[in-house]
Amino acid sequence: MSVTSGAGGVDPVPRLRATIPRPLVILLGLAGVTLAVAGMREGAWLIAPTFLGIILVVLVSPVRVRVERLGAPIWLGAVVTILLVYLIIVALVGSVVLSFAQLAQLVPEYAPEMADRVDDAGGWLSGLGVPAEQVDATVAALDPGKVVGLLTDLASGVINALAGVAFIATLVLFIGVDAGRFPRSLFAARLERPGIVDALTSFAKGTRIYLTVSAVFGLIVAVIDAVVLSLLGIPGAFVWGVLAFVTNFIPNIGFVIGVIPPAIIGLLEGGPSLMLAVIALYSVINVVIQSIIQPKFQADALGLTTTLTFLSLVFWAWVLGPLGALLALPLTLLVKALLVDVDPHARWLGPLLSGVDDTERQTGRPPVVAPAESSDAEVDRDTTSAAGDTPAAPPNEPRR
Repeated sequence: MSVTSGAGGVDPVPRLRATIPRPLVILLGLAGVTLAVAGMREGAWLIAPTFLGIILVVLVSPVRVRVERLGAPIWLGAVVTILLVYLIIVALVGSVVLSFAQLAQLVPEYAPEMADRVDDAGGWLSGLGVPAEQVDATVAALDPGKVVGLLTDLASGVINALAGVAFIATLVLFIGVDAGRFPRSLFAARLERPGIVDALTSFAKGTRIYLTVSAVFGLIVAVIDAVVLSLLGIPGAFVWGVLAFVTNFIPNIGFVIGVIPPAIIGLLEGGPSLMLAVIALYSVINVVIQSIIQPKFQADALGLTTTLTFLSLVFWAWVLGPLGALLALPLTLLVKALLVDVDPHARWLGPLLSGVDDTERQTGRPPVVAPAESSDAEVDRDTTSAAGDTPAAPPNEPRR
């Protein structure tokens, strides 16, 4: 049976799908995805900072709109947008560099304590009956000099990553200038491609909500963590609070990354008990705020299940590197907008990706599923309809 389009002709999409075997379509799709992922990995140095610049401009765009609505000229809105983005970049990069610098400064001061802890670990392993060769290998791996070298490598890696900041700053300058004309261009494009425009608008709105909520709750977590670390006597508590704020933008495992430096300092400062206290308090604070409270404010904006969120983090970190971890959810939202939301034939994937039916999203209650009819009655009705006879009678009435 042919499917007619709105203009009275035959829609070529179902006919094309009928001519190509489904296994071949799946294989071609997988091949295309593989090539696309390989290309993104090769161009990660360009894709990641470019998308970061676009996301930052999208984040502050409501401020530009409000400035223009107050009667300010377009150029003033562009200047405000650029300055706000620059402020965010400086704060983000500065906090990361400060955190690594503080950790690199503290670790050498605790070199004797680290050596003692390593010796204690070796003695503990020997007491458990671990062979001497394995104990020696473990002690060598925990050499304080190697730890300091690792921190130095991390610091140099961060410094090398700063080279991309100049590119991001230049890109934001041009995007900020063009941002004033973009809404009018988007409105004109809506006349021809309303589905694409609606999907991009939904992506921008969801991204802003996600980043705003992450920033607010990240600030709350950072303040609480800094106060707790100060009460425990951990050096550099303010710096670790800043690091907790930054890592809050990394879903699922962000707080694990943020707790490692203060936990190491706690081990060196007060032994295993203080380290365990830091880990326990961090876990309670972050689980309550980031895993229970924060998702309630982000669920509608993301529209992604917890499993998909974690997989997107792993995937984009593998494809684009550290920036991919920070941008994992916005990137996934963009892919969802372009491949699912924009295509009427693919919108059935929406509830599968979000784990929430549209009815449940709007009403807050799961949809009511009507009880299924008996299989015998359904088979009889389908058979009768296929044969061209009169429709099957209800189950309680005799069939004519």
